[in-house]
Amino acid sequence: MSGPLAIGGVSAVLRNLLDNGIVQAGPAVGTVKVTALAPDAIKLNEPDSEPSLNLFLYRVSPNAGWRNAGLPGFDSAGTRTANPPLALDLHYLLTAYGTADFEAEILLGYAMSILHDQPVLDRASIRTALQAGVVSGSILPPAYQALAAADLADQAAEITVTTEPIDSEEMSRLWSAIQANYRPSVGYLVTVVLIEATKPVRSGLPVLTRGDPAANSGREPGVFVHPDLLPPVPTLFRVVPPAPQPAAALGESVRVEGAHLDGTGVEVRFSHPALAAPIVVPIGVNTRRDVVDVPLPASPGADAAWPAGVWTVRVSLTPPTETIPRETNTAAMLLAPVIRFGGATGAVRDGGTGDVTATIEVSPEVRPGQRATLTLGGAVARAQPHATVTDTLVFACGDVPGGPQWVRLAVDGAESRLILLSPKIPPDPPAFDPVQRITVP
Repeated sequence: MSGPLAIGGVSAVLRNLLDNGIVQAGPAVGTVKVTALAPDAIKLNEPDSEPSLNLFLYRVSPNAGWRNAGLPGFDSAGTRTANPPLALDLHYLLTAYGTADFEAEILLGYAMSILHDQPVLDRASIRTALQAGVVSGSILPPAYQALAAADLADQAAEITVTTEPIDSEEMSRLWSAIQANYRPSVGYLVTVVLIEATKPVRSGLPVLTRGDPAANSGREPGVFVHPDLLPPVPTLFRVVPPAPQPAAALGESVRVEGAHLDGTGVEVRFSHPALAAPIVVPIGVNTRRDVVDVPLPASPGADAAWPAGVWTVRVSLTPPTETIPRETNTAAMLLAPVIRFGGATGAVRDGGTGDVTATIEVSPEVRPGQRATLTLGGAVARAQPHATVTDTLVFACGDVPGGPQWVRLAVDGAESRLILLSPKIPPDPPAFDPVQRITVP
C-alpha cells in the first residue's frame, strides 16, 4: 500500500510522464514547460512567457469499489486490529497555454496523446519518476526528495489514467471558482490510490482446537449442536423485578432471564454510571439454564453502595462442559428509590409567599451528580444541590394545594412506586398506594 505522500506522488509521476513525452517530441513542439500548479498561479502576461502544460488536481473523491473495504478496527481493549486502506480517485485538469496561434491546441493534442498511450502507470515508471537514485538527490527539488518515500509503486492495485468528460456548465463553474482566465482544458480521472496507515495492529493466533480436548481421546469435541433457536453461548434476555413492578428495590430479588445460564463460579455484575467499578454478587452454582435469581442487599451499607437509577447487568460463569469462564451480554435493570415516610419527610408552606418546600428521606442515598425530581400533587420540582451523598433531599415546589397530595420521586429515570399492581390473574384494577402521600399545610 501507499503512504500519505501518494497523492503528491501521482501528480509527480504524471508531470514526469508529460515532460518526457514532450522532450521526445522534440522540434515539433519546441521548448515547453510542464507544471503542476493552480491555474491562478500561472503568470500569462510576462514578456518571457513560454508555452506550457499545467496539471491541476482540482478534486479528490472516495473510490466506489474500495470504500466498503472497512474502517479501522479496534478490539474491546481499544487496540487497533486492522488498517484498511483509504481508497481515493484523483480528478485532474490538464490545461495548455500558448503564446501564438494554434500553439495551445497543438500542445493539448500532444499531451492527450502521451496520456492515451500510457493509460496505466506501471511500477517501473513510478519508480523511475520518484526514486532519487535515477538522478543525484542533491539536484532534485525538496518536494521530490520527500515523494521518494511514497511507496506508490508498491500498492496492490494498478493506477489507471482515463479522460473524464466535463460539460460546459461544470467547466464554467470550475474556472469561475479558480478565478483564472479559461484556456483549452481536458479532465482526467486517476484511480485508484490506496493510502494505508502504518500503525501497529494486534492479530490473534491461529485456532488450534474448538473447545477443550476430550478427556478420553485428547481430541477436540467439535461443534456443539443445539436443537433449538436459542443462542449457543450464555446470553441474557432481560432482568425481571419482582412481579408486577417495573423496577426493583433494595432487599428484593431480581430474576435474570436468558439461555445457558447453568454452571459453576456464577457471578452477577451490576454496573452503574456513578460507580467506578461494578458490584459483584457471587451466586456459586446455578442449576437452571434459563434464569438466575439474585438477591439485592438491604443492609445499611447498601444504601450508600447501590444508587438508584439504570443499572447494567452481566453474568460470568463456567458452563458445565467447559473449563474457561464465559461472560454474557448486558441487560438493563431499574433500581427504584423508596421514600421513607415519617421522620424528616414532610412539607412546609412559607407564610409570606405561600410556596411549599418538601423534604424527602430516600433510600438508597443520592449522589451529587444524580438528577432527582419530585412530583407533589401536580407540581414537579428538582432537588436542591447537595455536595455529598445524602439520604435527605429538599425540593422547592412552588404553590401546591393544601391537604394530602400524592408524591413520586424519580432518581436518574427510576421512579418510586406510586401504583399498586396486582399479581393476580386476571389482575385487580390498579390503584394508588395510600402510603405514598404527604399532607401539605
